[in-house]
Amino acid sequence: MSEKAEVDLTMAKQNTGVWLVKIPKYLSQQWAKATGRGEVGKLKIEKNQGKTMVSFTLNEELTTVDSIGEKASLVRVPQEHPLTVQNVGGHTLAVFTEGSDKIALEGMVVQRAECRPAVNENYMKLKKLQIEDLTKPVRLSQQLEKAVTTNYKPVSNHTYNMEYEKKKKEEGKRTRADKQKVLEMLFCAFEKHQFYNIKDLVDITKQPVIYLKEILREIGVYNARGPNKSTWELKPEYRHYQEAEEKGEGEHKTDRQD
Repeated sequence: MSEKAEVDLTMAKQNTGVWLVKIPKYLSQQWAKATGRGEVGKLKIEKNQGKTMVSFTLNEELTTVDSIGEKASLVRVPQEHPLTVQNVGGHTLAVFTEGSDKIALEGMVVQRAECRPAVNENYMKLKKLQIEDLTKPVRLSQQLEKAVTTNYKPVSNHTYNMEYEKKKKEEGKRTRADKQKVLEMLFCAFEKHQFYNIKDLVDITKQPVIYLKEILREIGVYNARGPNKSTWELKPEYRHYQEAEEKGEGEHKTDRQD
């Protein structure tokens, strides 16, 4: 907002209720492809056994992926996105718009929601491509006009290596990565195996145990007993191997304990 903008409350819409919705990054990128002020999808609100169900369906023409390397044509962005609705939780939130050096109140937030994709095989392919694109090494070539004649003497350990090891030892813990990136690594791992113990997931994600468990509680279930004791698996709504699971083909990785 501009520091000099004036707040115009003459046409205040305090009684207008609005929703604050969190959406995946890829979905906002697809919306940006819509021409003009065209329709990007449909929001559906229905009652099911007394419970309100909310979902968003993306327009089919916006499901095409064209920005994730050569394999982009093999996958499409998910169309169906269920919304998890929750109360504002005692917070007072408002939506403002800015224009002509004035700020206007558009409404008060009455509901918060999170838009999530229906996790299926197509979604997992999309996440896999995104991860491959992020981890692709950046290659740089440079033509030298003359030969390099500087002589370098070998050393047992370079200064920056020693500084890094010292810093790592002083910190004594792993650095937290972006939550979305950790989720992508977890979904990619669970695509290969159904069950993992926490030590294996720490090795895969390189994340602190406490931070990793916080994320796992959102998408996973911990097996405290049974044949897969001390392992984690995805919650039913995030699984895409249900058919294999019913046939008894679910894979697991439990060679170490939690």
